[in-house]
Amino acid sequence: MILWQLLIGGLLFRSIIAYFLPVGFDEAYYFLYTQTLDWSYFDHPLAVAVTTGTGIWLTGTATPFTLRLGALVLFTASLWLLYASGKWLFGARAGLISCAIASITPLFFLSFGILAAPDNALIFFWSMTLYLCVREFFSARASGQLERYRPTARIAAISLAIGLACLSKYHGFVLAFSVAGFCLANKSYRIVFQSRWFGWGLLIFGLALLPLLYWNATHDWISFHFQLGDRFAEYGDRSNSYSLSSLVGVILAQFGYLFPSIALPLWWTSAKASLSQLIRRPSSKLNARDQQTASKINFLLWSGLPTALGFTLVGGSTHTFPAWPAPGLWSLAILLGYATASWPVRRVRRWLSGSAWTIGILLMFTLTHITLGTLQKSGDRALLGGIIPIESDPSTELIDTMQLRQRFEQSDEFRAAVGTVGFVITSKYWLSGYVALSLPEDINLPVSSFTSDPRGHAFWFEPQQWIGENALFISLDRASRIEEVEVIAPYFAAITPLTQIATQRGGETSETFYLYKAENLLRPYPYPY
Repeated sequence: MILWQLLIGGLLFRSIIAYFLPVGFDEAYYFLYTQTLDWSYFDHPLAVAVTTGTGIWLTGTATPFTLRLGALVLFTASLWLLYASGKWLFGARAGLISCAIASITPLFFLSFGILAAPDNALIFFWSMTLYLCVREFFSARASGQLERYRPTARIAAISLAIGLACLSKYHGFVLAFSVAGFCLANKSYRIVFQSRWFGWGLLIFGLALLPLLYWNATHDWISFHFQLGDRFAEYGDRSNSYSLSSLVGVILAQFGYLFPSIALPLWWTSAKASLSQLIRRPSSKLNARDQQTASKINFLLWSGLPTALGFTLVGGSTHTFPAWPAPGLWSLAILLGYATASWPVRRVRRWLSGSAWTIGILLMFTLTHITLGTLQKSGDRALLGGIIPIESDPSTELIDTMQLRQRFEQSDEFRAAVGTVGFVITSKYWLSGYVALSLPEDINLPVSSFTSDPRGHAFWFEPQQWIGENALFISLDRASRIEEVEVIAPYFAAITPLTQIATQRGGETSETFYLYKAENLLRPYPYPY
């Protein structure tokens, strides 16, 4: 009963945020995936197109909530799988606490359970892999005697789950390394590699990867080049030097996203378990129950530390994102659930409920500011006059697509222009996602981007197909729009200003969009890939 209250309550809380929170840069870009279905994509494998598009295809409308519907549902399923894994390993109490920890951790429920992202499907198949692995490698109960492990057909299912994780995000390959590493490092489980089920598993894993491999093979393996190096160029690669100050910044940011009351015990428990594994007594001196417990802890460390610690340490040499180590931390949450299961009930309840209430209040306060401008100076919904000028408030970078759609519908100049153009362009790959999501539903025009950093736009359309056609060019006020016009001007016969469209928050202008008519595309824009 408590489990379902936790799952349903968390789903409702996340749904409120998903409904009101404006769409983020990446989410808007992933919306374009749903409009250009393919076997894979420049930035990520294909799963994000499916998870992002599910709500849109089911409802027939594109809104922030429908964009995130797949994330909301998959995260709830992932939480149940985490609970089931913890329960199988250490009992129902440990499983329930693990589920509660994951439910209230901001990094988890924002990255995995609210925002439309590749991480939605990744954490589901990651959790499915954990569940299948603990069922495969460990008996339901620690008996007085050790049972010899024998591989079963579940190995094939594990291979499929890992393959689908790889089709979600490239983190899946690290998960494959982690599971294989656990089996190689533990003598009892090396028999996996001699099993016929391992052969079937390799075949199934390869078949699962076919969409990813096929697309990359026909596109010069561009996605692997991008993920393994090219993506860091825009941030100024520091690969030739290691910065401890940058690493400290990454760690502090991670503690903030995890929330300190979760981050500190999570890393402390993981470090303590790792040290215990290194200095533990020989297995011959442990009874069967302790040997099995040590093996379970070892599995969780293998499944979590390579990703969690690896992507954290990488932050000292290059730019990273908070979500990168998150799947590994998700696995380690079971270790924290196991460690705290021995605490008194009152202490656990006070720790989890106190953290949940604090996190919830802070998030709701932040959400009201992002949507209403409660801290915005001169806003008509500001509290006590506000403290942040709107022109320097980074939260306004999240564009209200529903309001922008309404502004488009009300603009006579926009309505007249879209009837005379064959496509829409911007100078930012992510801005094209915002524009596409904001177009009135009765307008069906391709939206692309003429930029030196086009990402998927370089593969979705052939610019030569638009030779001789007119385009609607949209630029942002905060961008250097004059320079943007100068960059694309040589490719058109003429560019004429049309109108300005502004969105508002709290009665103040939050963003201004400049619309131009670009007449007669003379030659295709040269993409860098």
